[in-house]
Amino acid sequence: MRFYVHGAGRAGREAWPAQSDDGAVFADHSAATTASDKARLLREQCPPRDVVLVAHSLGAVPAALGLDVPSLSHVVLLEPALYDVARGVVAVEEHIAAMTAARKAADAGDLFGYWQVVAPLMFGRPATDEAWEEDEPLAARFAAVERPWGHGIDATVFGAVPALVVTGAWNDEYEAIGERLAVAGASHVHLTGHRHRPQDHPGFEGLVADFVS
Repeated sequence: MRFYVHGAGRAGREAWPAQSDDGAVFADHSAATTASDKARLLREQCPPRDVVLVAHSLGAVPAALGLDVPSLSHVVLLEPALYDVARGVVAVEEHIAAMTAARKAADAGDLFGYWQVVAPLMFGRPATDEAWEEDEPLAARFAAVERPWGHGIDATVFGAVPALVVTGAWNDEYEAIGERLAVAGASHVHLTGHRHRPQDHPGFEGLVADFVS
């Protein structure tokens, strides 16, 4: 049984348009705001045994905090936002510093100031007055997302089961996280061309099938 855990964007089935319904459970932790509450929801939704966990981006954080390893047979992490495992890496520290400054602006009531940092950093485009009316709800939603660091997650968190980390070779932070997880025993491979969503790559399903078999 595959248990798909979404990131900070689309939730549930909508987050996995390229994946089959067969033998799949699509988690939805979007109703929770903290990593601990998300972890609780995942524990409730996860099948009890023989689970292939497939977690994307921010979804790897509550998965690491909340899923009992004995229930898992394999783990597949897609560009996991497990920043705790790569602290000290320059790219990771620069990202954390920029996002911390942006969050301070949001907390002070300057949501546009927050978006001026986050839009180019996370979405590859500038924050503009012309697009602000459309962007403001997205900025507010991302400003409310709990930080994916500071949870004390160790690189060996999934060390008891075979783990595969898939990154897109486009972002230094995710590559650093993948490398740290590989040092801890995971396999780390690249699927390029789809940036932060390697699960949309046509070779992804074959990669996972080979890994699980």
